[in-house]
This record gives sequence, C-alpha cells and structure tokens, in this order.
Amino acid sequence: MYITSSSSASASASAILRASRARFSPSVSRTSLLSPPKFTPPSLTNNNQLRSLSFSSAVRSLRCSYPRWSHGVDWRSPATLRHQIRAVAPFVERFQRKIATMAPEHPFKGIFTSLPKPGGGEFGKFYSLPALNDPRIDKLPYSIRILLESAIRNCDNFQVTKDDVEKIIDWENTSPKQVEIPFKPARVLLQDFTGVPAVVDLASMRDAMGQLGGDSNKINPLVPVDLVIDHSVQVDVARSENAVQANMELEFKRNKERFAFLKWGSTAFQNMLVVPPGSGIVHQVNLEYLGRVVFNTDGVLYPDSVVGTDSHTTMIDGLGVAGWGVGGIEAEATMLGQPMSMVLPGVVGFKLNGKLRNGVTATDLVLTVTQMLRKHGVVGKFVEFYGDGMGELSLADRATIANMSPEYGATMGFFPVDHVTLQYLKLTGRSDETVARIEAYLRANKMFVDYDEPQAERVYSSYLQLDLADVEPCVSGPKRPHDRVPLREMKADWHSCLSNKVGFKGFAVPKEAQDKVAKFSFHGQPAELKHGSVVIAAITSCTNTSNPSVMLGAALVAKKACELGLKVKPWIKTSLAPGSGVVTKYLQKSGLQKYFNEQGFHIVGYGCTTCIGNSGDLDESVASAISENDILAAAVLSGNRNFEGRVHPLTRANYLASPPLVVAYALAGTVDIDFDKEPIGTGKDGKSVYFKDIWPTTEEVAEVVQSSVLPDMFKSTYEAITKGNPMWNELTVPAATSYAWDPNSTYIHEPPYFKNMTLNPPGAHGVKDAYCLLNFGDSITTDHISPAGSIHRDSPAAKFLLERGVDPKDFNSYGSRRGNDEVMARGTFANIRLVNKLLNGEVGPKTVHIPTGEKLYVFDAAMRYKSAGYDTIVLAGAEYGSGSSRDWAAKGPMLLGVKAVIAKSFERIHRSNLVGMGVIPLCFKDGQDADTLGLTGHERYSIDLPSNIGEIRPGQDVTVTTDNGNSFICTVRFDTEVELAYFNHGGILPYAIRNLMKQ
Repeated sequence: MYITSSSSASASASAILRASRARFSPSVSRTSLLSPPKFTPPSLTNNNQLRSLSFSSAVRSLRCSYPRWSHGVDWRSPATLRHQIRAVAPFVERFQRKIATMAPEHPFKGIFTSLPKPGGGEFGKFYSLPALNDPRIDKLPYSIRILLESAIRNCDNFQVTKDDVEKIIDWENTSPKQVEIPFKPARVLLQDFTGVPAVVDLASMRDAMGQLGGDSNKINPLVPVDLVIDHSVQVDVARSENAVQANMELEFKRNKERFAFLKWGSTAFQNMLVVPPGSGIVHQVNLEYLGRVVFNTDGVLYPDSVVGTDSHTTMIDGLGVAGWGVGGIEAEATMLGQPMSMVLPGVVGFKLNGKLRNGVTATDLVLTVTQMLRKHGVVGKFVEFYGDGMGELSLADRATIANMSPEYGATMGFFPVDHVTLQYLKLTGRSDETVARIEAYLRANKMFVDYDEPQAERVYSSYLQLDLADVEPCVSGPKRPHDRVPLREMKADWHSCLSNKVGFKGFAVPKEAQDKVAKFSFHGQPAELKHGSVVIAAITSCTNTSNPSVMLGAALVAKKACELGLKVKPWIKTSLAPGSGVVTKYLQKSGLQKYFNEQGFHIVGYGCTTCIGNSGDLDESVASAISENDILAAAVLSGNRNFEGRVHPLTRANYLASPPLVVAYALAGTVDIDFDKEPIGTGKDGKSVYFKDIWPTTEEVAEVVQSSVLPDMFKSTYEAITKGNPMWNELTVPAATSYAWDPNSTYIHEPPYFKNMTLNPPGAHGVKDAYCLLNFGDSITTDHISPAGSIHRDSPAAKFLLERGVDPKDFNSYGSRRGNDEVMARGTFANIRLVNKLLNGEVGPKTVHIPTGEKLYVFDAAMRYKSAGYDTIVLAGAEYGSGSSRDWAAKGPMLLGVKAVIAKSFERIHRSNLVGMGVIPLCFKDGQDADTLGLTGHERYSIDLPSNIGEIRPGQDVTVTTDNGNSFICTVRFDTEVELAYFNHGGILPYAIRNLMKQ
C-alpha cells in the first residue's frame, strides 16, 4: 500500500514512525526524525514525494492498536496540536473505515506452519526457516539463526522490516559491514543489585508519565521479567553449622527495605517474577529452572532468548539459549517493548576436539579458552562452539565456558542444542512433553545439532581450534581473569609477580622484603602470614557451583585430606556458597558435605558472596597482621572476576581456580608452592602429603556424580522456589501501583533523571571549556568506576550516611544501596585501587580540582565543578569500562556532571550505557592517546558537536580543542542511528517515555 505526501511535514510524520522503532532510512531527514512532528494531513494527489509504507505500518500510524511486540509511536500530536487533528478527523475516519475492512497480514505468513506431534495433534505453530528455501540459511551459524527467526517472527515492516531479515540471511556478506539490525529478546533477567535500580527507574517513569499527562500504567514489562535476589548475602559468618541462617538474618536486617521494594514491584508490575533471597545464584537458577529453550506463547513456538543486567547472563548460552548482558537502562527499554538495536555480529567458530585428560577440570578448560579468545580478539562478536569434542563436555562444562564470555570479551559463547542438552533438560526436571516439543521444534527449524548425522558446513567469520587433551591444570591471576598461569609454573610466576614493577603481573616488593614473616596470635593460637599466604578460600560463583563435577571433586579433595590428617589453618576464611539448593542435596546424598565442614567449608548461603566482593570481614587479628606488616595476602576463589579491590580490600593477590584447587590451596595455606615438588602438609602418620595424594581421578568424580545427582533433587528444589522463606513471606507491602517515595530512605530514592522533563527532546550538544575530572591509563574497569563492595568509613558516601543517622555497622555495601542515587553518585570512582594520573602516582579515590590545585575526593571535586557551572570530561586509555555490565558505571559519571569520556577504546556494554545516559563516548585516533598528544588533564576541553542532531552521523570525526591551543580529531562513538536518537532525547529512558506518551 502507498501513501503519497505533498509536504515535508507529512514526511516528518512518517519519519517519526521510523524514529519510534529505532530504524532509520538514509532517505529520511534526521532533523525531522528526531524532533516533534508538525501535523499536516496526508495528500493523495501529489506523487512527487511518494513514500512507501507497508500496510501494517499504515495501520499503526493511523490507529492506536498495537500487538504485544509492536510498540511504535503513534504520530498523532500531543495536546498542543489537538485542534489540527480535529480538523482532519473526517479524513482519518474515512481512511480508517476503508482499511478496517482489510485484515493486516504478516509479511512472512507463508512460512507460518504447524509442528505436528508424532501421535497426532500439534505442538504449536512456528515460522519455518526451511520453508524460505534459501540455501544461505544452511550455512548460517546457529546463533545467527536465532536472530533470523526473531526478525521474521517480529517483522511488521515497522519496528522490524523485510530488509532487516534480508541482512541477517545475507550474514556472510553483511556482518563485515557492521550493519545495524533490531532484535527483540524473548525475556529479561535481573539480579537484585541491578534489579533494584531497574524497578526504581520503572517506578520513577510511572511518575514521569503521570506528570506529563500520560497513562502511568503504560510503564509495565511487556516481556517476561525474572528477578533473582542473589547479590545481597555476605559471608559475615563462616566455619559454622549455623552460617546459612545467621547470614540470612543479617541479610534481611540490612536489606529489609530493598526486599520489600522488590516484593512491591512483583505485585505492582505485570509479567514480573521475583525469586526470593536464599534460593540460589541467578545464572544457575536460570540454567536449571528459568531457561525455556523454546517458548510456547499462545500456541506460537519460538526460541528462548534473554538479555540480563548481569554480564554473566551468557551462562545460559551453554543451554543453547541466546543470552547476553546489557546495561540496566537497555533492559528497561526492552521491558517496555523497544527493540534492541545491535550491530550484526561476526561469529568466531571454535572447534573442540579430543577429550580432557584425567584430573583436568572444566575450570582449567574455561581459563584456557578465555586466554585464547582474549588473544584472538572477540569483542562484540559471538563465539560458537562445535566439533567432535562437544560430545565429551557435559552441559555444566559448557555452561562454565559460556559463563566467562565477558572475561574473554565476546557477546556470547554459544553451544547449539544437541542430545547433551536434552539429557540435561530431563535431569533438571523438565517434563518429557516439554523436552519432546523442544527437540521437535529445533529439528524442524534447523536449529538442532545431531552429531550422529553428517554436518553441513557452516561459515564463520574466523576460526579457532583446541584439542581438549592439551588443556592442563591452571589458575588465573593475580589481578585479571585472562592472565592464565599453568599450575606447574605457579610458584615461579608468583615470585616474578613479587619482583615485577606494579602492574597486572607485578607488585614491586623489594627483594629484601620478599621473605617477610608476620607473626600474630589468632584467638590465643600462634599464627603467621607471609607474602602469598591464603587468607580467603571461597567456593563461590555461578561459574563453578552449577557444575556437579567440580563441586563433588572439591568435596573428594576435602575427604582425602581428612583421611590423611590434613587440616585447613583456622585463620583462613573458608566458605562454600552453592548456586542452588540442588548442590546441597547432592552433597548430602553423596555423604561428602561432612568433609567440607571438617575443612571449614560450611555452607554460608545461596548467592554470589565472595565473587562480587561480599566476602565479609576478615578476623581482626588477621586484618591487623596484613595491614601492619604490609603483607601481600592472597585469596583463591572459584569465581570469574579477580580485579583489584573486588574480592576484599586486604587481598591484593586474587586467583581464580577450580573448586578442587580452592580446597588444595586452602590446605597448603599459600600460593607460593610448587604442587609437583613440594608437600602440601604433613599427614597424621608424620609423612609428607603431596598434591597427587589428595587429587581425585576423573573416574572417581564421574562415579559420585552418577550416583548422587538425581532429577528429583531439581524438581523438589524448584517446586518450592517461589514460595519463599519465612522472613520473605513476613514482608508486608502496599498494593498501590505507584510507589510512595520516602525522602528519608537511604536505600530507595526517587532518581533525578526525569525532573523538569518536557515532551520535546532537549537536542544534541557539544562540550565547552570542560575540566578534566580524571585522567586514566588502560584497563579501567567498571569495578573502578561503579560503586561496589563495602562503603569505607572516610568516604563521601559514608559521610552522607552518617549525617542521616546510619551507624557504620549498618552501612551495608554499595550494591545493596543501588536504589539510592545520592549514595551511588558519592560512590562513583570511589575504588581504593583507582590510579588517576592527576595524582602523580598516588592510588585512591581522589583527584585534583584543577582551578585550585586541591586534592579532593572525586565526588567532592565533581560537585565543586557543578556548583560553579563547569562541565567535566574523563580521559582514559584502552578497554575503558571492561568488567560487569553495571548501569551505575554510566549513571554515576552522568550524575557527577561528566559530559564526555575520551578513550583509546571502550568495552561494548559500557560504551552503550554511556550513550544511554547521554554521555558522549569519543575514541582517540589509532596510535594516539592522551600521552602521545601531550595532554596532562590540566587543560580545558571543548568538543565541537553540532546542536542539530541531523548533522551528526554515527562514527563521524569531531574536533576536540584545549585552552592551550592543542587540537586533535576523535571518533564519536555513537555507533548507530538509534544511539543518536537517545542522545538527542537526553538518554534512552526519556526517549522511551516520550514514545509511550505519543501512543
């Protein structure tokens, strides 16, 4: 169907349709696209400016009837233009009557077909990829086929067009060109640290809608949202049979207000499931319970896909579900029906051959894969695993590899569904009917891999290969997850780190101080610490606690050590935090939990704990021995992150290791050991005990897994998961759909993002005479930027809490206070390991206030600039923002007044989050950085960006000038047209509100 137009205003109206769905045609003027439309009735007489719209587009532009997946913006104008609408009402009514007699048709209705059941009837209907009869589809990576199916199913030639579908089918040719496509995930996954600010933002958006005269109840998730409360439990109590109960009581005491707020959200917002505290780690719950693999919604079958506000959402890729981490603000837009705009990614094909050697674990494998992929370079790409070695990897092993996608830099580490997947689905309690439907659908739609059949050759952007037999035991550290160290080289590597200059592999400890011994009394018992002494040994994190092989393997190490008479030293803080209640059941079934307990690895709770810095305090005597003697203490954990300052402020060396190795290092008491040559300790018979004496064989582990991990354990655990626990069930919440903000709350606070918001977008802007707030080098992570871990007693956040009567013992963590922007802004750039060039070598959360030369906390300096009316920028090196997908790493700088970040390169999610908060990301040209350009950070910076959004193009060059006459060219990292729309609106959330207002 065609609509002709005789005016640019009418073109502007249709352009607004495109803006609302974040899809842009080169022929559309972005000046009109990104500003409010002037209403002019369409003319049917002038063919000079013929504009083609699909029938469904026409329907949606003239009628406010949108299906669940289509939330475009009606171009009819707001209140100020109502009289113009009334003037053309007769025309609109005639047109509506005409098209009302015509049923809208799906562009791909011809491939919408039935999936029959073997015994009669049907599983449902689906959009059939084979029915397209396009040979290019057979060569597509499986991960790209999921994007293709989504585009076909959601194609309305409005939010998703036939051109988008063609781009994906032609992936082999289009992906190198960085083309943009829309993607609509099937669901959204949250944890409580990121979930609280998301629900806060949704509640605040409801208020903003009401203040603008709209329907506040339009702010509601339109896709399923699952929120698992797992990030709040801390290891306050360890080495105790009562640790789980004691830590949960403290968790509820600290977080009662937050938990009540989330419980309110679960009733106030539709389509939202909240899994209560004490249930498990979000990604393990997702893997074992929430993952659908194939959805059946109203009889329509389609692949499960998910975006989550935690970067390790990728763990679900091991189940054949396409999932990855996004910022909280992107997740909120997805909840509200906005399509994600993404660059069609390249896919690295990773071929696995052979079999792991005896005694080698999935953790050893993932650390090896992480190092290989980091070296290969996979940022912004999918990684898809295939090959004969796939049959040798359990589903849990695959999930371990997929989990660490953020550490190797990929968007996804994808394992297509095969027989191993189906076996896992049955093991975890999915019904036979469900598994049969999943297999039938995926086979019918060419998304199932059957390694018993000849494999069609698939095309990948690049290729890697690994023989599993080449993998050897290893750890990673001491400061980054991709710095792999083979176990046989650990002692030598440790001594190199002691001597090397300060860096990712260096601590610069003088030779004469490397053998220092700190003697102290631990509860009346003589004790000592040296450099490399282990003070934290934690079996923690979704990466490993979801894998029965490594969990039961660790328990076997503990058992062998007990039998030989070895014991973990009492001053080492040991802990075991399973990712779900299933782990406890199979540890008890195997009879091995008692050996964990004997070595101090009592269960402390069901959550992330040490992996995210919730390690709790060290014993005061241990902490004093470390601090007073400047001991380089170590933590060994089965986690996925070991960045500086993350695990514990007093452990400067942090090593990622498999759960069995965590137990082994706890028994040794130090990382300064060669397990091949040196004994771990002395047994009860007086003989030396070596690593080989306590290490179980692969067969021993497999035997106990086979006999102890049973389907009924999963069924019984998850049947009870949403019933909560007594403490959760006792929380009372109001029934209102709008939240009653408490101005005195230090946990939940109405954010300022929508104050004084207008219907019209504020427009684009440059930066004029900004001061440099911080000047960084390479690898500044979101752990450095975002408020994380404990709140230090002399910090701006602590001062804020003290002024409001909060006792230091009740400060809780930054993560627990993510719902309060006033606390979080004060905690931005508050990492104690922050290296800011403006401080000339001093490490810590401070900066120099350039006009006065004063050294201030970053927050205090930022507020001084803001109060004086000055903008600020940040200078940075390579990989700025790597780490977890934390929205506060973007929200915090925005609240501090940072208008732009100029870096050598950005991590994918963080760059997108900066854009989502209206902060301009700029990249130096290749070969340039602040140092080569002679920038010290003491200059004032101006960024020449047009005020007219129509004059800005994705990836264009802009000029940056300083007040001392320096001038250089940068690339503005608005990577897509939709990101320009966000920038024009002041961020993604105001953009979403204005679109909903126009519906």
